[in-house]
Amino acid sequence: MSNYIDGFVFPIAIEHLNEYKRLSEKVADIWKEHGALDYLEFVGDDMELAGTRSFTDAIAAKENEIIVFGWVVFESRETRDLANKKVAADPRMKDLHEFSEAGFNAERMAYGGFKSVS
Repeated sequence: MSNYIDGFVFPIAIEHLNEYKRLSEKVADIWKEHGALDYLEFVGDDMELAGTRSFTDAIAAKENEIIVFGWVVFESRETRDLANKKVAADPRMKDLHEFSEAGFNAERMAYGGFKSVS
């Protein structure tokens, strides 16, 4: 059986990047505790390719923002669905988002679940 992933992309203010990195490390641990095989996030570096639409444009990032792209790997969609429920109910997630000054805004995040092409 192929793995299942949740993918996401969103902007974050450059001034909040260090705080976001701290938040991301904590969130990764929580996801893994609830069933994720891996949790990876990367910061945009080379965001332009002639003839394509960039993540920066697609997300409507502002000049003071940088793109974060990531994914969470699961054994299956069923494992992902269960993990999503557990993470949503985990009080640590609410606390992290309420008290963090990372500037994360879920309403500006593009997200989707993906199964293997093959």
